[in-house]
Amino acid sequence: AGDVLSGSVDGGGEHAGVLQELFGPQWWTSREFVILATAVAVLLPLVLLRRVDSLRYTSALSILLAAVFMLITMGIAVYTVFTGTAKMPRMLPDFSTLASPFELFTAVPVIVVAFTFHFNVHPIRAELSKTSDMKSAVRISLVLCAAIYAAVGFFGFLLFGDATMPDVLANFDRSSGSGVPQALNDAARLSYALHLVLVFPLLHYSLRVNVDELLFPGRRPLAADTRRFVALTAVLMGLLYALAIAIPSIWTLFQYSGSTFAVCISLIFPGAIVLRDVHGIAKRKDKAMAAMMITLAVITSSIAIASNVMSSIKGEVKGVSAGAS
Repeated sequence: AGDVLSGSVDGGGEHAGVLQELFGPQWWTSREFVILATAVAVLLPLVLLRRVDSLRYTSALSILLAAVFMLITMGIAVYTVFTGTAKMPRMLPDFSTLASPFELFTAVPVIVVAFTFHFNVHPIRAELSKTSDMKSAVRISLVLCAAIYAAVGFFGFLLFGDATMPDVLANFDRSSGSGVPQALNDAARLSYALHLVLVFPLLHYSLRVNVDELLFPGRRPLAADTRRFVALTAVLMGLLYALAIAIPSIWTLFQYSGSTFAVCISLIFPGAIVLRDVHGIAKRKDKAMAAMMITLAVITSSIAIASNVMSSIKGEVKGVSAGAS
């Protein structure tokens, strides 16, 4: 929401948001105010819903908006192909821009984050009328995610090439150079930004439940205790708002979160459950795959964390040198 409406700065270039393009820099188009207004006006009413099935309509709308963003991106890319302004995407990494080959591992955590939604399996399954539908729900979700991510990634890179930003939404500003009406660029940005806003309550639902069980074990269900429910929601929203302001780069956030908790939730914990095998149902092949999955997860995440830290240190040193000059 901040990148789309207020703009972002990345790689030395400034990308204006939709509001700043229309009305110029104002106090009410600043990143802090826009994120706060979005949190209060849109997110708060949704996160105050006490059942996950209450979010089914906003969840369906979010999928529709993601598909709209994909189709708009695809349409713009096809248009640029026919007009000759498309950029031929590189099929292999450009190693000349890397300080170390290990920097390639920094992309792994971002991919892991994209497919990490395991923490909502239990609450969704508990509220399904037929629990057997959960397997179909997971399969459909993975297919949708893979199709939309692959299409947006390919056509976005076809549009912007090496200028593709960590948050591709920021590329759809007046400097995109795609040659299509700006209204279409704005529609692409706004559709996906709203998609992300509508996904947030699902993430927040599981966060709140798990934090409550960690801090208040043995208490009555959170949904039945209005005071605890509202207080915990307010505290979490305040902390998340502070993080959104303190960490303006979504790439940085995904790098560190993907190489820590997302790797644990997606790969390490499931593998550990298989190895523990409390019910004695895992076969030797299952345990071998689980051990391999844990090993690869630990190695890649360790390399990614080290690369992220080194890149951050180098960036700070360059910033200090530039300031001194």
